[in-house]
Amino acid sequence: MVLWDFRFGGLAFGGGGGQKKGVILVTPSNIRSPAWKSPAAVIIAGCLIGMIGFGIRSIFGLFLTPMTLAQDWTRETFALALAIQNLLWGIGLPFAGALADRYGPRYILVGGAVVYSAGIWGMAQAQDVLILHLTAGVVVGAGVAFTAFSLAMVAIARAVGPQHRSLALGLGTAAGSMGQVFFSPIGQGFIGSFGWQSALLWLAAISLVIVPLAFLVPNTTTAKGEETTDQTMGEALVEARSHRGYLLLNAGFFACGFHIAFITVHFPAFVQDLGLGAIVGAVAISLIGVFNIFGSFGSGLYGQRWSKKRGLSTLYILRSVITLAMLIAPRTEPAIYLFAVGLGLLWLATVPLTSGIVEQVFGVRYLATLFGVVFLSHQIGSFTGVWLGGYIYDHTGSYDLMWWIAIGVNLIAAALHLPIDERPLPRRLKPHPLPRIDHADE
Repeated sequence: MVLWDFRFGGLAFGGGGGQKKGVILVTPSNIRSPAWKSPAAVIIAGCLIGMIGFGIRSIFGLFLTPMTLAQDWTRETFALALAIQNLLWGIGLPFAGALADRYGPRYILVGGAVVYSAGIWGMAQAQDVLILHLTAGVVVGAGVAFTAFSLAMVAIARAVGPQHRSLALGLGTAAGSMGQVFFSPIGQGFIGSFGWQSALLWLAAISLVIVPLAFLVPNTTTAKGEETTDQTMGEALVEARSHRGYLLLNAGFFACGFHIAFITVHFPAFVQDLGLGAIVGAVAISLIGVFNIFGSFGSGLYGQRWSKKRGLSTLYILRSVITLAMLIAPRTEPAIYLFAVGLGLLWLATVPLTSGIVEQVFGVRYLATLFGVVFLSHQIGSFTGVWLGGYIYDHTGSYDLMWWIAIGVNLIAAALHLPIDERPLPRRLKPHPLPRIDHADE
């Protein structure tokens, strides 16, 4: 019987009951991780990384009008830079995911934050089209890939048990939306107060906050509550490539990127073309972010109980319906805000369900890599949507045709998700070594 007990730093000091006072009793249950390594701390750090990384890149559309006017560029020129950014983000993410799956995400995030910041700084210095495409496109795109909120989401998913992963993924996605809410008015305020160049320099500095946050993310490649398997990364990629549902998921996620990237880049300018003012576009982008918090969190809750593929089909249909309503309704300030609210509820609600299907079918061991490949399809859609929006505007003087194309693409995506097989694939577990029995003691 221990008469007194004192714990410090995971060690138990006890006395009494025949034990000498001051004897250190150490058991596995007494050894606890520091609070900053707890799942709650990992979730908070991951959410903040997603908030900063996604939040900054989501407001680059605010710079379309001031930069094109100052530099005498066309909208297609600026849109192509951000289209390249989205494409490089998509191309880089599978490599970032593979490195994170092999070595852990911490130093991937650190390196990505430095590149991200350098790209935004270079964007502020760009005086010609080539430099704009190199900095805002290639460098920022690579930086976003290696600081992507999807890497933070994988770290969050690995910190919790399987029964809570869908909700955790929804929480991580909601945090990215909070960044959009937070940075949209700040970015517009920076532009109005300091000009677009100084605003970009401020954002470049803020992006470096990701560096210390990355050290709160565990540098592990294993997940809580998951059995280890003897599957290699190459085998996982071959298995996914031969899975019909994975291919359909890739094709469907193209539509998500096509739609939201077009809106992210061109919607502020679209609103200004209606004569409603720059602040209305900034408020609309913020509203999308605010209501996406509820949509993403609700999507994560939904995915824990019901079919993820049916949820995705419903989301894509609703996107088409809301876009159609915006086209046929009077384009007034209240109508723009109402559209932003409805779209916000659907904005990134696709991400928890899409990544959730990948995790549910293939497991979490190579989730960063496999979701990175799916996200590449998303970013090819983003490239197409951003560039095509600028091209159509420059050649027709209106975005109307682009909105109708977006409606059709979303309806196709809704149909593509229905045949997906969501059942988990069987796994070969690593054999545990048998305990050694010394027969000499018998």
